[in-house]
Amino acid sequence: MLMTLRKKNFNKPDATQSPPLLKIDTIKIGEMTIIKQVFQPGWKWSKHMKPLAKTDSCQVHHFGVYVSGHMRVKDDKGNEVEFGPGDVVDIPPGHDGWVIGDEPAVFYGFIPGPAPK
Repeated sequence: MLMTLRKKNFNKPDATQSPPLLKIDTIKIGEMTIIKQVFQPGWKWSKHMKPLAKTDSCQVHHFGVYVSGHMRVKDDKGNEVEFGPGDVVDIPPGHDGWVIGDEPAVFYGFIPGPAPK
């Protein structure tokens, strides 16, 4: 397989979604999808996304890094962890999450293959 240098920028994402109190920018480059999520203060998955997802908890696997703000995540087993700037995370499906404090939480996620729907 021939490799070439490539570049994309989140100033011109391939797609943008704006559910309540959340902005999701998506870039597809090569066989990788990178998402930038900006969670506004007051955002909570079970309040803002559960009605859209129609599941009891978030069923998306998140792997990435927080660059600003703070979030708390509680898995379906009751384990709870706070994440902040510089934290590299691996969050399996089956969790709730919410922003802590009055600063937006910014997360970059890395997904091998095509973007999830």
